[in-house]
Amino acid sequence: MTNHADILILGSGVAGLSTAIKLAKALPEKKIIVATKDTKDESNTRYAQGGIAVVWDKLDSFESHIADTLRAGDYENDKEVVRMVIENAPERIRELISWGADFDINDKNTYDLGKEGGHSANRILHHKDITGFEIQMTLLHQIEILPNIQLLPHHFAIDLITEHHTEGRKTHFGEKNITCFGAYIMDEKTQEIDTYTAPVTILATGGAGQTYASTTNPIIATGDGIAMAYRAHAKVSDMQYVQFHPTSLYEPGKSPAFLISEAVRGFGAYLRNQEGERFMLPIDERAELASRDIVSRAIDMELNKSGASCVYLDCTHLDQKAFVHHFPNIVEKCRSLGIDVAKNLIPVVPAMHYIMGGVVIDKWGKTSINNLYANGEVTCSGLHGANRLASNSLLEALVFGHKVAKHIVDHQDVFKKNLPSIPEWNTEGTTEPKEMILISHNRKTVKYTMSDLVAIVRSDERLNRALGHLRYIYVDTEKLYKKVILSPQIIELRNINACAYLIVKQSLKMKENKGGFYSIDLL
Repeated sequence: MTNHADILILGSGVAGLSTAIKLAKALPEKKIIVATKDTKDESNTRYAQGGIAVVWDKLDSFESHIADTLRAGDYENDKEVVRMVIENAPERIRELISWGADFDINDKNTYDLGKEGGHSANRILHHKDITGFEIQMTLLHQIEILPNIQLLPHHFAIDLITEHHTEGRKTHFGEKNITCFGAYIMDEKTQEIDTYTAPVTILATGGAGQTYASTTNPIIATGDGIAMAYRAHAKVSDMQYVQFHPTSLYEPGKSPAFLISEAVRGFGAYLRNQEGERFMLPIDERAELASRDIVSRAIDMELNKSGASCVYLDCTHLDQKAFVHHFPNIVEKCRSLGIDVAKNLIPVVPAMHYIMGGVVIDKWGKTSINNLYANGEVTCSGLHGANRLASNSLLEALVFGHKVAKHIVDHQDVFKKNLPSIPEWNTEGTTEPKEMILISHNRKTVKYTMSDLVAIVRSDERLNRALGHLRYIYVDTEKLYKKVILSPQIIELRNINACAYLIVKQSLKMKENKGGFYSIDLL
């Protein structure tokens, strides 16, 4: 079956929803479809604990936020993009507040601005320790009152539609005349694959945390948009820059890992090793508030040196009443495991958290494929450089959502062009898979290969070993993909393997250690 929209958005986190809202309000006569592979409220956004960074206090400045972002990104950032995002931030936040977002107020009846690693000022707006969830619910409420948006949960995008499908011709990387005409999307409840056509398509599918065995990302974060764009021959860059959050709760075998927010260290918590020493003090003058790449590497080195399974976050010296008020969900999670944060140290380890690379976009969110835009973690926008500054990701999505919408509104000729004839998805010759264990085994192999060989510290030997494993999985998966009826499981396996391959290949090209990339061969 073929469905048509004026604008097709893939993903329902802050990137997809904020873009949809802006477009729906500016173009009320246009039909907008938002397709998301899980429930409408399941995304990386809802798990963002710490908050959203913005220059709000009179004592703070744009220049300070810009400097912090560049330093965290190891100066690999696009300076123009950094300035654009940070200077646009207050306006976008005021807009979000006008839509109903509720941020914590202090006893002076002003916004309670938190501080996180890498920031030189208090500039984090938050809603206790569930800021992402608050923003997600705010955006969904807006979506519900806009009649020209159709939100489709449990609809999984399989591939972008380009000339490869409409003309049967082979496209190539770097080609300038590739155009996106929509996407093939699976209705997960019926397993039917339908054709969704649109003059404009927007990728907002989030990150690729499930490429690793240990990650703070939800199970939906399988790099779908990056993989689809790569298969369509869009430019994908900086995949070697993978951010590990320093403090995920140590629960062996648990995935996704529970995040102990950066804001906990911003609140004053200390990191201690097995001997109770604050090991960050001699490593960086900012100690526990150094950027995430520095803290994660320090923890990794500490674990390798001591042979311990984890380090510890010490909150026992903090104002416990205030701590419980700020971090009720973290306190409750620890309590469920028998950890009293007032008396006990919290065991923590680094876990894959965010990927700085992705589909390359310009300042208007345009990709290298015509009529295909992207927003959020799926992108490589230039904002984050080699390592994302804490709480800049929600901000990026809001600012680029505005920029994408404005560019589309200012270039409406795209809606007048006729779309080519697009074939239905071909399932001829495919059969039900005999054993799902083949898919689940390959998925585990990819994830543990990445966690063991392509994690915080890398080497050419490890990367080449990983590449060999991934090539085998790729060949095996493609054979299976061509002969079985598609399922979300095999689509996700295909996508995480593509992302893993890109991380390894782009890591092997690195000539120096920068931000989230660190190789012992380059010391």
